[in-house]
Amino acid sequence: MIHHITLPLSKEKTASLNCGDTVYLTGELFTARDAAHKRLTEALKKGEPLPIPIEGATIYYVGPTPAKPGQIIGSAGPTTSSRMDAYTPQLLDVGLRGMIGKGKRSPAVTDAIKKAGAVYLGAIGGAGALLASRITGYEVVAYHDLGTEAIHRLTVEDFPTVVVIDARGLVLYDSI
Repeated sequence: MIHHITLPLSKEKTASLNCGDTVYLTGELFTARDAAHKRLTEALKKGEPLPIPIEGATIYYVGPTPAKPGQIIGSAGPTTSSRMDAYTPQLLDVGLRGMIGKGKRSPAVTDAIKKAGAVYLGAIGGAGALLASRITGYEVVAYHDLGTEAIHRLTVEDFPTVVVIDARGLVLYDSI
């Protein structure tokens, strides 16, 4: 099935998605990789507020390359999601609703996705230029010192993804 979804995600939206569905996202999402995830979870442990609104948010695991003149963003292909597995359950517990990346997730993350009613979406690895063409806005919003691993707010239009783990905990890789 094909879905066109306007972000942010709700539990109702994620509940309507099934493993293997194609999902085109429009709206705002955030980027974060390893270093940013570590800082986010450290802030949670200290009881500090997060620098981004996490409730209903979607995080794209990407470290975009610098934009060439006249471009909004450089190549923006997904990074390997399992590198964020140690941090993901804590973020899901405080309202993260969606993640975009590539590759498998741990059983603990699959369980946390199911518990939170969230969704893990896959983006096409190796297609960073194509994915960048779906990004219409780009702004650094937190952890500027991390460079490409800083947290960015992206505005996307019809950003193509596939449901890899749905809110029921079904995993696409287990069915193929």
